[in-house]
Amino acid sequence: MTLTAGESRGSTGSEELVVWRMLQRAQVRITRVLEADLLVEHDLALASYEVLSQLSEAPERRLRMNDLADRVLLSRSGLTRLIDRLQRDGLVEREACPSDARGLFAVLTDEGAARLTEAGPTYLRGVRGQFLDMLDPDELRQCAAMLNKLFPGSGTDPY
Repeated sequence: MTLTAGESRGSTGSEELVVWRMLQRAQVRITRVLEADLLVEHDLALASYEVLSQLSEAPERRLRMNDLADRVLLSRSGLTRLIDRLQRDGLVEREACPSDARGLFAVLTDEGAARLTEAGPTYLRGVRGQFLDMLDPDELRQCAAMLNKLFPGSGTDPY
C-alpha cells in the first residue's frame, strides 16, 4: 500500500513525528559521544575517523574525492577542507586520477592507518555503549531489517 502526502498508517501525524524525532535525537546523542571520545583520546574528529575508515576499507586504500564525499555525507567543499587538514597531519595524501586529469584520489597513508587502528577500539566502544549493547540480538535484527528498507538492495552497506 502506497500512502500519499497527508495519509496515515493508522497513527496520527504527531505519533509519526515523535518516532522521527526520537531517531534524530538518538543519532545526535550517539554522534556527540563518539566525537567527544575520539577528540579526547585521539585528537581525531568523528568526520576524520569516518574518512580514514572509508579509505581503509577501499581497494588500495584510495577513493575518488567525489565518492568519498558521498560515503561520509559531506559536501565536496567540506570534504576538501577536511582532506586538507588530514593531509597536513600526514594521515592522507592526494593523488591524480590517471583516467581523469581533473579527478583526485584521497589515499590513506601508513600513518593514517596507524591512527585509525589506535582509534578503532574507542569508536567501537562508543557504538557498543551507546547503541549495540542496548539491544538484544532479536532487536538488532529487527533494527537492521527496518533500516534496510531505507536502503533497499544494499545489504549491510548503503554504498
